[in-house]
Amino acid sequence: MLAGTTVLAGCGDDPEPGAEVTLLTHDSFTLPDSVFDTFREETGLTLEVVRSGDAGQLASTVSLTPGSPKADAVFGIDNTFASRPIEAGALEPYQSPLAANGAAEYALPGSNNELTAVDRGDVCLNVDDDWYASRGEEPPTSLRDLRDPKYASQTALLDPGTSSPGLAFLLTTIGVFDQGWQDYWRTVIDGGATVVSGWEIAYNQLFSAGEGRGDKPIVLSYASSPAATPGTSALLDSCWRQVEYVGILKGTDNLTGARRLVDFMLSPTVQAALPSSMYVYPVQQGTPLPDGWQQRAPVPAWTVSLPPDFVAENREAWLQEWRDAVGR
Repeated sequence: MLAGTTVLAGCGDDPEPGAEVTLLTHDSFTLPDSVFDTFREETGLTLEVVRSGDAGQLASTVSLTPGSPKADAVFGIDNTFASRPIEAGALEPYQSPLAANGAAEYALPGSNNELTAVDRGDVCLNVDDDWYASRGEEPPTSLRDLRDPKYASQTALLDPGTSSPGLAFLLTTIGVFDQGWQDYWRTVIDGGATVVSGWEIAYNQLFSAGEGRGDKPIVLSYASSPAATPGTSALLDSCWRQVEYVGILKGTDNLTGARRLVDFMLSPTVQAALPSSMYVYPVQQGTPLPDGWQQRAPVPAWTVSLPPDFVAENREAWLQEWRDAVGR
C-alpha cells in the first residue's frame, strides 16, 4: 500500500504545462525542498514523491508490477533486495554519464545497469550510551552480547522479510555465526528481543534515544546514526555494508524524465545533501561531508560480506529458516 504522496516543485519553467516525474520510494526518504527546487530549475520537471513502506516492501511492490509501474523511477532498493526487481524484469537499464565519478564502483555484479548507486551506509546495532551511564550499567560491546537475556530484552530488531536493514542484520548473523546463526536468533528472541516491521518504528518509537523516547536502549540502525543522535554509538562488529539504488521502472511513459532524475540523484546537489538529510554516505567522489561527521559517524573498518549471487540464491530459504527459528 502506498503510504503517502508529496509534490515538490520549484520556480523554474516547465518544458510543457504540468510536466512531472514520479519517484516511488521508501518511508524514510527525505531531502530538503531546496534540492527539488534545483531539480525543477535545471530540468523543468516537477517531482512527485510516492512513499511505499520499508525498502523490503518497496522491492516487492516493484517486483510485482513489471511493465505496469506505479511511478517513473524508484529509489531505495538496496543490495540485499536488488535481485528481486531485476529478476522480475521490472527495471529499465540506464547508465548515467555521472556514474563514472563514484557510483559505478557500487554497481551490482552481473547486472545490466538496471540500478544506479546513490548512497551507502552500514547497518549496525546502535546503543544508547547515556541510558546505560545514567543507570551505572555497562552497555553491550558486541552483537554476541545479545545472547545474554539482559541485553536481548533491551533490544529492538527488524523483520528481515519486510525491512532491508533487518535483512542486512540477518545476513550479518549468517556471516558471523555461519552454521549457528539459527541458534543465535533463538537465543536472542527467547531472551526477550522485540522484532518490528520497519526502522521507523524501531528507532523513532522504541529506541530510548529516538524521538519517542522508548524503553529499548539497543536498536538496529546505522553506523552513521550517532551523528544525528548524541550520546549513542554503533557496535562496529555488527555491520553490513548497505548500498541504496535508483532505477527506472520498465513501462514508464516518461523515460526522458526518469533518466534526468537518475542523473540528478548523482549530482553534487543531492549527494551533498544526503549525510545531513538521511545520515548516509554519498557515493560520488569528492562530495563534502558535514563538519565533524566522520568523527561522530566513522566508517567501520570491517563489515560482513557475502557474495550477491549467494545471497540471491539463498535469501528466501534463509528467511524461512529465520521464521522457523523465531516462531513467526
